[in-house]
Amino acid sequence: METLFGNTEGLKPSENKALQGLYQRRVPADRWVSPELARRMTELSREVNRQVGVLVDRLGVVEKVIVGDAHQLHIPDLGRARAGAGRFRGVRLLHTHLRGEGLTKDDLTDLALLRLDGIAAIQVKTDGLPGPTEFAHLLPPGSGDIWRVETVDVYAWGDDFAAFIKGLEAQFRPANRQVDPRDAAVCISVTVGNAQGARRSLEELERLTDTAGLRVADRVLQVRRELDGRTLVGQGKLQELVVRCMHLGAENLIFDQELSPSQLRNIATETDLKVLDRTQLILDIFAQRATTREGKLQVELAQLRYRRPRLAAMPTVMSRLTGGIGGRGPGETKLEINRRRADEREHRIEKQLREISDQRSMRRDRRKRVGLPLVAIVGYTNAGKSTLLNRMTNAAVDAEDKLFATLDPTSRRLRFPEEREIVLTDTVGFIRHLPKDLVHAFRSTLDESVEADLLLLVLNASDEEAPFHKATVERTLAELGGGDVPRLVVLNQVDRADPEKVAAMAHEWDAIAVSAVTGEGTDALMERIEAEVFRSRAAEARAERLRLAGYENVPDADDLDVEG
Repeated sequence: METLFGNTEGLKPSENKALQGLYQRRVPADRWVSPELARRMTELSREVNRQVGVLVDRLGVVEKVIVGDAHQLHIPDLGRARAGAGRFRGVRLLHTHLRGEGLTKDDLTDLALLRLDGIAAIQVKTDGLPGPTEFAHLLPPGSGDIWRVETVDVYAWGDDFAAFIKGLEAQFRPANRQVDPRDAAVCISVTVGNAQGARRSLEELERLTDTAGLRVADRVLQVRRELDGRTLVGQGKLQELVVRCMHLGAENLIFDQELSPSQLRNIATETDLKVLDRTQLILDIFAQRATTREGKLQVELAQLRYRRPRLAAMPTVMSRLTGGIGGRGPGETKLEINRRRADEREHRIEKQLREISDQRSMRRDRRKRVGLPLVAIVGYTNAGKSTLLNRMTNAAVDAEDKLFATLDPTSRRLRFPEEREIVLTDTVGFIRHLPKDLVHAFRSTLDESVEADLLLLVLNASDEEAPFHKATVERTLAELGGGDVPRLVVLNQVDRADPEKVAAMAHEWDAIAVSAVTGEGTDALMERIEAEVFRSRAAEARAERLRLAGYENVPDADDLDVEG
């Protein structure tokens, strides 16, 4: 027996049987709808006083029969969309309207979000025969509208459906699919305030997307009066995004804002696309680039903390009962099991990271006992920190022109004249909206910055946002408890920057201008580091000697003028 979907309650057995008979109907492959099928649908719709719909595939086979009420019809779950260029669903919806109305807003929303081949509303006349029919199909981007709506007579509707849908899909097929084999993504940012700031953040999201291994097919900036609580962007924009993704062959939507669990579920369910937010993207990059045991554990911990509140937003299959034999009651739900396992795994990782953190702390204490100063290189991601470390220590640390190229800290010794040495450490870069879970998970690594004798705050002098990057790094350091650590601002990549702007920034921040690539300014930087580190240490030693000698009101080390 064929299944009827939708509002079947209250139907007579004879009505059920008659509606199930629609499954035996066939539509010629070159027709939108046959007059015989349309007439039978309108007769049944008038008889049961409800909307009746059928989903027809491209061979003309009726896949589903749906029953609504007098005003609307709800399409059941259609599963995943077809793969391939254009990626239409491969089915069209034909349904009846009892009130003489044409296609509704809900009908057109279903057309776009479900990526149907087309949708038609057949009006039911008082005698039960088919009346005027409105049909709609999606339009390729650049047409000015999302869809086209036309009115036809089912008895005179002679358009060749097979040729039509083939031509339409050809217009949606992305022309650049063979140029870049990476999965395509559309980046989206939504703002209610400063559009310029949102545009800069969107540009950064594009670079993050590229770093993650995806191809940015398009980016969209939406300015709204207020954010949509359900989908962030609103239903209309969501429809546009689905059509745009179809045209570009994109399977991924990446949002610059962090999505709530319900927003993540709603967008994924309605678009049938993979949905990521900025936090997920950064976590994915960290997962790709973590090489040490500590780094992998830190990333996994951050992922667990991010995913836990989102477990409940996963598909309903997660709530199926999985009680074992001999258990009382239904047992734990799949959701409860996942949560318990996530909690257990989180506790194990935290314990392992505490052990590694203790080992790192012991190494720092050992360096302090032997009097070996620590200088940490901090800064915005991709500012050239690893390249600067390589230049100053003749190291061979991986340095790529990508965001978060360095994830695990790297330390090298740097020798000065008079047999004095320091330890120079390269650290993970910062970024705007750095996930809090990630900061917490990397706490033991970032403590290298907090415990340093001197911080080299490296900025990309050629980047117009260098002041913003500096403020972001300063804010993150303060949150980590390193706001009082002495620091020296280093303006890197001056070989690519405007000399006047570099001079102005150097004067404002008392900075050293260098180029880690050409070596320009690195000698002056090393002299400044030596002076800052060893002058400070000498002042501290002198202050301590004065205290031990019994002098009162000894000034702070910072107030003592001592040469290194």
